[in-house]
Parts: sequence; C-alpha cells; structure tokens
Amino acid sequence: MQALPCILVVLDPKQPDDLAVKRARLIASASQARLHLLVASKDDHDAYITRIQQELQGQGMVVTAEQAWHDSLHQTIACVQQAEGCGLVIKQHVPDSALKRALLTPDDWKLMRYCPCPVLLVKTEAPWTGGNVLAAVDVGNADIEHRTLHASIIQHGHQIAALAEGNLHVISAHPSAMLSAADPAFQLKETIEARYRAACKQFQAEFNIPDGQLHIEEGPADALIPRVCHQLNAVVTVIGTVARTGFSGALMGNTAEVVLDALESDVLVLKPDDIIDHLEQLVAQR
Repeated sequence: MQALPCILVVLDPKQPDDLAVKRARLIASASQARLHLLVASKDDHDAYITRIQQELQGQGMVVTAEQAWHDSLHQTIACVQQAEGCGLVIKQHVPDSALKRALLTPDDWKLMRYCPCPVLLVKTEAPWTGGNVLAAVDVGNADIEHRTLHASIIQHGHQIAALAEGNLHVISAHPSAMLSAADPAFQLKETIEARYRAACKQFQAEFNIPDGQLHIEEGPADALIPRVCHQLNAVVTVIGTVARTGFSGALMGNTAEVVLDALESDVLVLKPDDIIDHLEQLVAQR
C-alpha cells in the first residue's frame, strides 16, 4: 500500500461520521498518495465536497475532488477510479436489510465484484493503531491463480499491520475428514491440518508469522472468518476472491459477500490481476 499513487475516497453526504475519510487520511499520510474525493450522485453536493477537500488540504494532503454519476453507484466508482488511476477505493459500508438483500444485489457487493482495484469497506470507528489484522486465505486451493492471490492477501495484510503497528494473523479453513476420501491425508483431521500448515510455511517464513498467529480450523470459511475476527478483535480483515464461472460473468466467490455484514472489522477485498485486467476492459468499453 506504500506505492499507491492515488486513493479514491467515496463520500456519502448521508453519513455524517465520514469513516472513509478517516481511513483515507491514515493511509495517505503513510503512502503520500493523492486523495481523490467522489460524490456519486445526481444531486448538488458542491458545498459538502468542498468542505471536506479544504479540511484535508489544511492537514497537508494533496486532494482533488469531483461529483459524477454513470448509471449506477458501482459503475460511477469504477469509471472515476480508472480515469484517475487510483490504486485503492475506500468507501464506508452501510449494511442493507435482509429483505432488501433478498430482493436486490447490495451496492457494496457490486462494488466488490466489479471494481478494477482493491476495495476497502470501512465499517467501524475503531482505531487501527496496535490492532490485529486478519488475512483469510484458502491454502487448500494450490493452483497458480490462488497462490498468487494468497501472496497478495498476505502482503497487503503485512503492510496494514506494519502501518498500524499491529500483528498479522492468518486464517485458512479446512474441510472435515472423510474416511471415504481417495487421498489418505484427508481421512483424518490431524493429517488435513498438518497438510494445511505445511502449505503455509513459505509465507510464514517470508513475513515472520509465528505459529500462534496462524489459525488452521475445520469448518466453512464463511462461519470461521467472522468468528476468528471477533476472537482477535481484528481491526481489518483482508479477503480475496477468484472468479468461479470464467470471465463471462466476472463473478467473485461469494465468501466475501456472505461475511461482509458478519465481520466486526473493516474489510479489504482483493482480486487476481487477470480479473482486474478483465474488469478494466469492461470499464473501457462503456
């Protein structure tokens, strides 16, 4: 995150606490990134966006700003992100009701799916300083796409922990043992856990993650990640996604969507480079 040239900060005039601005200020102060403020709306919010811009400039930040609208919230954010060359989008997460989620795809789910760069969804006012950072990986998938994504997740988690002067924890969920499994290693819980821990040794050594901060647990990831996040009182959870149905849908795995409202921390969502490239092409075609 140190090499960010520009951060896109999505402002919401309906949210008076400006949580996204607070996180952007912290990251920009460490990375020296330019902040680009965006109000995605058809209504006039010039006074609001000018006030936020002037406050940040008064604190020594390099800040540009605009108001825009391109058909939908996530499309507006993606278009501005590409136009400004932003390497990170920061937005305050506002959870939808269960009924609304059942009827409509939430805006933040669409943003996580279609934004061609990492997205930080801010959920709490809790300071990052001294806090735990949780990186969620699926080391059971060893293909090159997953391995590359795992490396990115761990690296981003390490950078955030360094920025916050906190500790990096890593979680990977593993399946239950099955006596009928073709591979004997998956017939006993102990051998499954041993295999998963062995798969973590390389990044443990590279990023100096002790065994006590590596959590290999049995069960579904969408239940374990929020539980471990709560146990650690994590301030940020870093999670990734790989397309399951090819580029035709540019769909993300749904774990990030399912856990978003359950997590009691800010959430950083990452995607592999090839999906990012595809999403950039989609934005360019609009």
